[in-house]
This record gives sequence, structure tokens and C-alpha cells, in this order.
Amino acid sequence: MRILFVEDDKNLGRATAEGLRGLFAVDWVTSAEQAEDALATTAYGMMVLDVNLPGMSGLELLERLRGRKEQIPVLLLTARDAVRHRVEGLNAGADDYLVKPFDLDELLARCSALLRRAQGHAEPAITVADIAFFPASGKQEKGGAPVILSGREKAIFDVLIHNLDHPVSKAKIEERIYDWASEDIESNTVEVHIASLRKKLGRDLIRTIRGVGYIIAK
Repeated sequence: MRILFVEDDKNLGRATAEGLRGLFAVDWVTSAEQAEDALATTAYGMMVLDVNLPGMSGLELLERLRGRKEQIPVLLLTARDAVRHRVEGLNAGADDYLVKPFDLDELLARCSALLRRAQGHAEPAITVADIAFFPASGKQEKGGAPVILSGREKAIFDVLIHNLDHPVSKAKIEERIYDWASEDIESNTVEVHIASLRKKLGRDLIRTIRGVGYIIAK
């Protein structure tokens, strides 16, 4: 899943973006104005938004988005003593908030929970055949045993499992799993990772629909 991260503090932003990339493709920008440009050109699953930004604040950006009826899930990052900002953010349409300084594992869990709710998967696990996927942690099990996936494998599986019973094109997968920091994409990269996923999770779990894309179906 691809998310937009808006944070002007360079050290915090760099460390947090790298941590988020353990589960997601992440585009990191440092201002609300850059975030608006990114949202206009790219489809994101959610946004992690700092309240205190130079120029337009995070709250102002959030109000603009909700004023345009944009429903992207938003998790606000707020200062520890800014209770007013937390209240204003929730009233302005934020879906959740996290107080700085925060634990990276908690941020990952909250992002996963927001994405799960936004995509209609309120239950803690998504199951298909003998595969169980836990969105909150990003972990997978096959027959009750943990399965270790690489970052790219995990990202592709996440896109497919959240589009359960619906085919996803190769182009859509590339859009969701590669962020601005990614290196050039080789033409067969997705196919290579799909083949690896089939070895780890079962040959028949991911079906290829020729000319359309890939699908995980119940």
C-alpha cells in the first residue's frame, strides 16, 4: 500500500519514512503545499500528516481536503502538549492521531488499522484457504505457521489481499508498491515477486488473468 507522509523535520521525517517502508511504499514531503501537489497526481491509501508545518498547517490542509469531500484516511501527528490541535484535528475530519514522540511500531499498527477499516476489513485477520493475513502487524501465516516475505513481496501481497476477488493490473501494483525513492523498475520485477509469493504461499493462491492482471480469490 502507498501512503503519503507529510513532515517538515528532516531527521524525524527521514527516520520515520524508512520505518514506514517496512510495510508500505512511502512518499515523503515536507510541506502541505507539496502534499496537495502529490495528492493531485497520485492515488494514496492514506496520509500521515504533521500538524505543525511551515506555510499552510496540517490542520488547514485537512480542512481543505474534507471541504472537497476527499475521504483519504488521515492520521495526524501532534505535539505532546497540543491538546487543542488533537481536538481540532478530529473535528476537522482526522481519522486518528498520534502524539510525538511516538513508537514506530505503534505508528505502523495505527496505519494498518486505518487502512483495514477504510477497505472494509474490520476483522483483525483476513483468511483465504490456509493463509491468514494480519493487517495490523503485516504478518502472514500458512497453516498456522509464520511465512517470511521480503519487503516487495509483502507490498504486492498487501495490494492483492486488500483487493480480494478483484483483479489488479501490473501497472496498478507498480504504482502502489514503488515510491519516489525507488530505483528504476525492471520490466519483469512484479512477475519475479509473484513467482516467489506462489512458492511461499501456494501455487494456486495468486491467479494470473491474461491481459488483466493478478487476483487472490476466495
